[in-house]
Amino acid sequence: MTMAHLSFDGCDAVALAKEYGTPLYVVSERMIRERLRELRDDFLGRYPNTYALYASKALQTLDVLRIVASEGIGLDVVSGGELFAASKAGFPMDRVYFHGNSKTDAEIRMAVEYGVGRVVVDNLHELETLNRAATALGRRARILFRVAPGVDSHTHEYISTGRLDSKFGIPLDRRVRDAYVGAALGMEGVELLGFHFHVGSQLLSNESHLKAIGVVCALMAELKADYGFETAELNLGGGYGVHYHDDERARPLSYFVDPMMAELTAACATANLRLPRVVIEPGRWVVGEAGLTLYTVGSKKVIPEVKTYVGVDGGLPDNPRPALYGAVYEASVADRHDAPRDEVVTVAGKCCESGDILIRDVALQSPEPGDVLAVFTTGAYNHSMASNYNRLPRPAMVLTDSGEHRLSVRRETFDDLIAREL
Repeated sequence: MTMAHLSFDGCDAVALAKEYGTPLYVVSERMIRERLRELRDDFLGRYPNTYALYASKALQTLDVLRIVASEGIGLDVVSGGELFAASKAGFPMDRVYFHGNSKTDAEIRMAVEYGVGRVVVDNLHELETLNRAATALGRRARILFRVAPGVDSHTHEYISTGRLDSKFGIPLDRRVRDAYVGAALGMEGVELLGFHFHVGSQLLSNESHLKAIGVVCALMAELKADYGFETAELNLGGGYGVHYHDDERARPLSYFVDPMMAELTAACATANLRLPRVVIEPGRWVVGEAGLTLYTVGSKKVIPEVKTYVGVDGGLPDNPRPALYGAVYEASVADRHDAPRDEVVTVAGKCCESGDILIRDVALQSPEPGDVLAVFTTGAYNHSMASNYNRLPRPAMVLTDSGEHRLSVRRETFDDLIAREL
């Protein structure tokens, strides 16, 4: 009996593995564009004076940058390297927002020289450095302050970013607040437009976003009363979750933005505040489910009455999330996608690390050496977090589009691994 191969965006996964090799990142351009168009239709098209950014740390390649630019969406970058790549891809710099909690002096100068649309300022040292750099170039950098609204986002502590005790953002202690706002309003080289918050990642509830809006609206009212400062722009961050396993499901964009816009509109009306320009910046939500990773099964080790380990030709270097966050994934044997899932196994990576486990105790279609294993929802924070641990070359990436496919990022070679060494 012939078993059906896994099809992804109209492409045969087994055939992709054969043509391009494994491990292989496979990313659907069609699915990315669908999410970007949902941003346009259900946020930008419904609410005036709004803007949307793609948080490119989730997945930043030249092709992805060009796709985002072509759909009219802005870009969130967090390093000089991401900014440089955006420039090389021809991304309009006035649509770029530069984030980060520890920007170097060189990165700050780079942001001013490139003419980015906004710099999201995290600390006083950065503010002072930015003011000097902009003044020296005869420019005025437009800024938002990142604030920590102090809400619990109910996610893994490593991706919870809105708490008061966080490396990100300005805690809303009145003394700290006044030191930042007072300094910015007196500077020649910066123009304070408003505020930004990000409460966490992989959120499947809108509760923490709504709480944060209440906190920041109170801040906006206080600053209007104390300084006469009217907030012109408010960035509500991103963090919208996607489906990784079991009953986790990506929420439609409207689930987050509609209640947030209602909450913000009501709070501004109550406090007699002008409704600011509203910005959102999803990343994982745009690309997470648009990707999968293909591996070749290399070994199968049965420990009677204990566990069966299935070894693959990738692991920790191409997907560190299980080791970092305890992330859980779903998978399928691509050669027999429609076969019964009659064997529970643990999928192990090839690194010399006990923690290099991709998926624990997953029911699969009796995997055997030579099979192609597909791990789903790897579009976000896989390619972008990949490393060369154990001198493993980083995988290639293929872009698909309704049955078409092409190489987007070539596989690294062993020569690449030592190219920088003297």
